[in-house]
Amino acid sequence: MKNQKLKILIIVSAAAFIIYTLIHRLQNPPMAAVESSNKLVMNTIAKIIAVAPDENTAQTSINAAFDEVYRLEKLMNRFDPNSQLSMVSRLAGKEPVKVDKDLFDILHQAIYYSKLTDGAFDITVGPLVDLWKKCAEANSMPTEQQLADIKKIVGYEKIILDSNNLTVRLAADGMKLDLGGIAKGFAADKAQEIMKKSGAIGGLVDLGGQIGCFGKTQSGDKWIIGIRNPSKKESNEIIMKLALTDMSASTSGNYERFYKIAGRQFSHIFNVRTEKSADMISSDTIICPNGTQSDALSTAVNVMGVEKGLALIEKIENTEAVIIPIKDKTELIKSKHAEQFIIK
Repeated sequence: MKNQKLKILIIVSAAAFIIYTLIHRLQNPPMAAVESSNKLVMNTIAKIIAVAPDENTAQTSINAAFDEVYRLEKLMNRFDPNSQLSMVSRLAGKEPVKVDKDLFDILHQAIYYSKLTDGAFDITVGPLVDLWKKCAEANSMPTEQQLADIKKIVGYEKIILDSNNLTVRLAADGMKLDLGGIAKGFAADKAQEIMKKSGAIGGLVDLGGQIGCFGKTQSGDKWIIGIRNPSKKESNEIIMKLALTDMSASTSGNYERFYKIAGRQFSHIFNVRTEKSADMISSDTIICPNGTQSDALSTAVNVMGVEKGLALIEKIENTEAVIIPIKDKTELIKSKHAEQFIIK
């Protein structure tokens, strides 16, 4: 009799477990994950991962995200003579230019971050970048006169926006806008929006140093982001790992892109106020919920240096920083709450 009751109990328990498992799977169906191939966009290598109820939805969301990034690149590429951004620069000092809402939006946000960083972030840096590039090709330092001429045509205060008509006017002839310090973050934000609308419940957008992620991985974990060691660029060694969800991370540094003049190396990131390249930080990573913000602030902190940059980040809500100074590329200087994202 006891054996019979035990058998019934086992059968009932097994049936209950099966029913529970079926209900759990119905409520939490297994997710599909699709990873794109590497693609060249915005002058960098890009990759997108999507998590969705099925592979078709995941792939559709990836395709839509890339379409969005390519669309934005056509608007914001200053090296494309047919882009709206190029048209704005071409008509500098002459007349206002009506632009797409997204281009107007990123210009508006760029001015906001210029004010927030007291000009450390400034998209009017185009002529300064071009000058240093030419000097690097000629292997000669910029002259005082060249720098004095550039000073007249830089400064975010010279960007005039008309929100009623969605027009942009540059006050001085010769001005050139360069969105290299904010465009990838903006595009990553927009790509994630498109992915969600296309049915993805999780995803990661990697635009070469600009990471945006939402939801969880296929296994239900946070996304793991690796930050490269700036002193070991040839080996792609990871100096730090971050665990993120619904966050963005942007890294700016002088170890991948730079100019060489007379044997000296100069960062591709410039301070419009001093007209010199940033030379106090090897790399800095900004972590926050918004890709546009993380991109702009990582550029600004690189210009500002460790002390001023860290002081700025500590004042901004839900924003953290990890800075590697130029003098010691093994040191990690962290903002107050950055540890919560770092994997030990």
